[in-house]
Amino acid sequence: MPHVLCLRPIHPDAIALMRAAPGVTVEVLDPVTPDTLAARIAEADAITVRITRIDAGMIAQAPRLRIVARHGVGYDAVDVDALTARGIPLTVTPDANAVSVAEHALMLMLTVARQTLAFHARTKAAQWGFPPEIPTFDLAGRTVLVIGFGRIGGRVARLCAAFGMTVLVRDPHVPRNTIKGVGFTPADDLDAALAAADIVTLHCPSNTETRGIVSESFLKAAKPGVVLINTARGTLVDEPALATALASGHVAGAGLDVFAVEPVEPGNVLLKAPNVVAMPHSAAATAESMRRMAMSCAESILACFDGRLDPHVVVNREVLRRNA
Repeated sequence: MPHVLCLRPIHPDAIALMRAAPGVTVEVLDPVTPDTLAARIAEADAITVRITRIDAGMIAQAPRLRIVARHGVGYDAVDVDALTARGIPLTVTPDANAVSVAEHALMLMLTVARQTLAFHARTKAAQWGFPPEIPTFDLAGRTVLVIGFGRIGGRVARLCAAFGMTVLVRDPHVPRNTIKGVGFTPADDLDAALAAADIVTLHCPSNTETRGIVSESFLKAAKPGVVLINTARGTLVDEPALATALASGHVAGAGLDVFAVEPVEPGNVLLKAPNVVAMPHSAAATAESMRRMAMSCAESILACFDGRLDPHVVVNREVLRRNA
């Protein structure tokens, strides 16, 4: 009888879907602590994971484990190699949160561009007007550099185009003709693209190729007064370098949904910057997205139990070939 262990609650519709499957039992572990996890992990045939770190030690404590279903798309907190060594697939929810994260990125652009937080605070204090020391600007007519052209980046590019922006796209893994074919300009020369972009928005995974990509040299190459948006992963950004660039004014503002260490530490220098809009990794936390992600996890788990797992949602697809 396969047993599913949900590390933190997921949408009740997904729980109900799994419980309706013949022979499947579901347990929600909340809170997730080292002690509660150690007490229950050995019984799990499947795990849904939201923010819990899944390391080799934890995997070793789960002899029955057949699948780990990530409630989202980022998996830098999961030891993929350890799962692969055991022949355990890791699934993500690639289509579930793209709409929500893309809209969130546009919200951050607009919030920075229109000084929403500053004017909100002034108006709540009955300070009417728009003084010149709080400048705003239109998105229309501006140039945006979208770094990463997957499901989210592609949608962000389309939304930016709808706002009348010139869209540059940087993604070495996507053929330039694909980018051109949908109406955008491939950014073959990163420094040239940075020099042209009024806004840079990040939509790539955090890996050895991209970690720390927003470095001191990256920021120096950027156009003076640039705005940085990050709804991807905090580890893409050298946070002290960004703080320095914000303090100097070279970076005019930033909209950050993610940080290198999460939950964000109180001493993080970016929290003190007045030209930063900070969010708690909430881009995918809409009601609709949370349900879509949970249902995708449940569907992947049930498909795994039935031997019909969709390879398009599997990160380590080599385990499917090995288990075939």
